[in-house]
Amino acid sequence: MPKEISLADVKDLVGSEVGVSDWITVDQAMIDAFAKATLDDQFIHTDPERARNESPFGGTIAHGFLTLSLLSAMNYSALPKIREQTMGINYGFDKLHFVAPVKSGARIRGHFTLAEARFRGGAMLMNTYDVTVEIEDEKKPALTARWTTISQFNPEDRPEDV
Repeated sequence: MPKEISLADVKDLVGSEVGVSDWITVDQAMIDAFAKATLDDQFIHTDPERARNESPFGGTIAHGFLTLSLLSAMNYSALPKIREQTMGINYGFDKLHFVAPVKSGARIRGHFTLAEARFRGGAMLMNTYDVTVEIEDEKKPALTARWTTISQFNPEDRPEDV
């Protein structure tokens, strides 16, 4: 996949895997920082010894919402930049499922398939991705989701044939 594409190229990518992100290590420091930022310090996330002894996970796990929030970083490393885009906006998620826990120290990466791309108004392209976050050396993914984003662009850059 090229690192950069034009607005006119996007429609040809529907149905294709358009990117696989770099690996991200989800370590205890990241989990602790997320817990502090979100005020969610449940022991299964922040107390390694207690989580090892009292949880079914054998240690601490990342918050599901931490994994979800890392999709932005995965997006940046995986998806081709749309040349004409002036701004990207999160629109929302459908069918979001936290399938398997991400244990502290695990590496994860995102797989992005462009499910739909449609122009909206004169200066927006809505992109819908089927996303899977893989956990290295695990059979089940951390999460699956359908994610819609908006690529904002100048109206004069809109392709003629859409």
